[in-house]
Amino acid sequence: MSVDGSTGQGLVFRVLDALDAPHSGRILRLRLESGEVPSIKSFRNAELRATGPSGESCRLKVLGFALFGGKPSDDRFARTGRIDVHIAEIEGGPVGLRWEVTPS
Repeated sequence: MSVDGSTGQGLVFRVLDALDAPHSGRILRLRLESGEVPSIKSFRNAELRATGPSGESCRLKVLGFALFGGKPSDDRFARTGRIDVHIAEIEGGPVGLRWEVTPS
């Protein structure tokens, strides 16, 4: 499954913060830059592509959601445009600040 609003085209997220997760993977705080706000459900097990400021690339798999900011909801995501995801870097990495994330 992939992250998609209605078609998934034009969705672009920006990495606001990137942290190592306690046991494995990383936690990314994403902000929606363009496109229609997708549902939280569409993020589950989604594969994403991250591109760095200097052109490097990384494939990501969403493992779940970080709960330290509260339980994610479609309403909050629509209001703030921000979501915290727990990811595994499949290829490349590590993902850092100012990287651009799109559905793959």
